[in-house]
Amino acid sequence: MKTTILTAIAFSAINIMLAQTPEERGLQIAKAAEEADLGFGSSTVELKMTLKNKNGQTSERFLETRTLELTEDGDKSLIVFNSPKDVKGTATLTFTHKTTADDQWLFLPSIKRVKRISSNNKSGPFVGSEFAYEDLSSQEVEKYSYTFLKEEGSNLIVEQDPVDPKSGYTRRIVTYNKDKGYRIEKIEFYDRKNALLKTLTYSDYKIYKNKFWRANTFNMINHQSNKETLLEFSDYNFDASLSEDDFSQVALQRAGK
Repeated sequence: MKTTILTAIAFSAINIMLAQTPEERGLQIAKAAEEADLGFGSSTVELKMTLKNKNGQTSERFLETRTLELTEDGDKSLIVFNSPKDVKGTATLTFTHKTTADDQWLFLPSIKRVKRISSNNKSGPFVGSEFAYEDLSSQEVEKYSYTFLKEEGSNLIVEQDPVDPKSGYTRRIVTYNKDKGYRIEKIEFYDRKNALLKTLTYSDYKIYKNKFWRANTFNMINHQSNKETLLEFSDYNFDASLSEDDFSQVALQRAGK
């Protein structure tokens, strides 16, 4: 009897999957990824950023990222550059929103001013890197429409089309690992002409608090400029106990000093 019941359950699950449209399954995968990462609260992490130009020459920057999880809206994050001297004190504050345009501000220590980043400029490069300002936003399900493309082993590949008409991308092809908490393994970014622009690869994953997968290495390759940005993460802290007061424009200026 047990075998019969288990077989029936298995066939039922298969039938449900077959009944789903590609759009429904793509959305389901995105929601599963979001659910798997809920509950971290806040965190801080140290980063080393390595910029590589088309000739292979490199330069390094060191920074810190602080993140506050919010469930009623998108997350908030604060990025502060600590060195070298030419970027030290530069800081970026991002309020991700689920259904409206994100709010972003940039503090420039050279002029001691906070500048708001307009929606039209969010596809521009973040402090000379291959990451755009819009790449700094948290992964909110509502920001995209979805189409499931295919399954390759434990990987589920989903097309995400940005809802925001001012996005610098027509679509993203995202690879999720269903056996590892639906963590993201790779994102391919297509520009407004629908040509492959960049590929972001996540590697050296580590799990924290038995739930939260974090990649220690991000590698963003720009296929059109032949430039590359490598991010190496260290010293994750999930006991930072940050609050919304740590993500104000006052906090942005204070962090940059």
